[in-house]
Amino acid sequence: MDNIIKHNQILKNGLIYTTQKICFFGLTVNCVGLTWLLMSLPAGGEFLPPPPMPTINHGNNGANNLSPLVVGEYILGAGDTIEIDIFNVPEYSGERGRHQVSVDGSLNLPLIGRVTVQGMTIDQVSELLKERYGEYLQRPLITVKLLERRPVQVAIAGEVKRPGSYMVSGNSQSQNMGGVSNAATVTGVLRMAGGITTSADIRQVKIRRPGGGGEETIVNLDLWELLQNGDLSQDLALRDGDRIYIPTVTNINRHEARQLSSANFASNADGPINVAVVGEVNRPGTHILSIDTMAGTEGENVSEWRGIVGVDPVGVYTVTRAIKAAGGITPEANIREIQVRRISRTGTEQTVMVDLWKLLQEGDLQEDIALQGGDTIIVPKGGTVDATVSGNVATASFSPGIMRVSVVGEVLQPGAISLPPNSSLNQVILAAGGLKRGQADSNRVELIRISPDGTVSRRVISVNLSDDVNEANNPVLRNNDVVMVNRSGGAAFREGMGTVFNTLNPISNVLGLMRFISIF
Repeated sequence: MDNIIKHNQILKNGLIYTTQKICFFGLTVNCVGLTWLLMSLPAGGEFLPPPPMPTINHGNNGANNLSPLVVGEYILGAGDTIEIDIFNVPEYSGERGRHQVSVDGSLNLPLIGRVTVQGMTIDQVSELLKERYGEYLQRPLITVKLLERRPVQVAIAGEVKRPGSYMVSGNSQSQNMGGVSNAATVTGVLRMAGGITTSADIRQVKIRRPGGGGEETIVNLDLWELLQNGDLSQDLALRDGDRIYIPTVTNINRHEARQLSSANFASNADGPINVAVVGEVNRPGTHILSIDTMAGTEGENVSEWRGIVGVDPVGVYTVTRAIKAAGGITPEANIREIQVRRISRTGTEQTVMVDLWKLLQEGDLQEDIALQGGDTIIVPKGGTVDATVSGNVATASFSPGIMRVSVVGEVLQPGAISLPPNSSLNQVILAAGGLKRGQADSNRVELIRISPDGTVSRRVISVNLSDDVNEANNPVLRNNDVVMVNRSGGAAFREGMGTVFNTLNPISNVLGLMRFISIF
């Protein structure tokens, strides 16, 4: 080999400048660069294959939580931060190779100057830099990484608590006040929007993504796969200008709705909601449910009114809690056919049937569905209620914790008495101190009942305080019943005679005085 025709290599400031030179064997021209070149050649005189491209780090630094596919398709814009690595040129690599895209969409890079990257992908930028640096470097090996995303603006509509436009930090490290990541992902934005409503159809989430040339791409997501199977591909990374739409479910599935209420992107009770409870409840009307109402009513605490019914953790408002806030059901309530009426974001009305008897008998918590603001709960009136059914319902958490009965007449302590639900007539009389001996007529105790529709029923009962509970002589009383214990006939006769004697008493006194005077 008599001579070598090669680009002359001049190492300066870490860069290898190339000019066309002819070097004859034995004659050293720019020997420093030539030595570096020869050291990089194997014995056969051919170049070594380039080293493998560095893999994208998905750890805690940089653009973590981004799959390679997402990074490769990511469109750069003003505010994005990238990191450039040039093989064997540490002066412009690593931390020294970190650059932020300026407002005009360009990068100001050493040696090659300003480069426009607005609207390009990471792969496209990498190819562009190889071409530009190729004017100064021989076969440059360049790796470009997305280090930090720019903030993106997205819009969300449909079944979310607070629809609208949101500016989301592109850095997946960002956190909200609750410590939950609010990265630019679908679930992160849902959390920012207050969470999905109970009418959301998370199987058909749609994302409309703007593209080049005015085109639009529609991405369909199934967040149910994320909840059930942990499919992270459904939690898509968002881009600037994305529009998220959460449709309304056609039919509410109580089983799925209860599971959905525990998701971290569901709407939680972070504030009070306004609902209406009408029908067979003690205080029908609108009620505001808040964290404070979870403690029950009338001074009760949570442990006292939960009873045999399981309840959700604080943060979910349910049907039973709304009924409790309305003072509980009346004895005439039909708890098997309760209706929950709900207006969706599209203006359509949805009706969900609730069977609280199934909740009481089987412990089926799916019947105690989660509520949202604006719901209306309708408790219908039932027909004749079996005594066993009435007893079970009276002890439920959504029934009043106490009942009040008024006792008048021949008892030792007449007045209003508070007792547990399902108390019998004998228990009420004993709570009033019992019958007055010699004055009360136990065969003529009247039970007066005022129905919610205003009608009054009245029946006479022969009371035996030793009887067990039975409908004939010792019935179970209801809230606001009135018990009247009449006087016996003998007591009434004695009282009448006493009145007569009291009337004649002054005359007797006069006669006695006259007899006393006649002695003289």
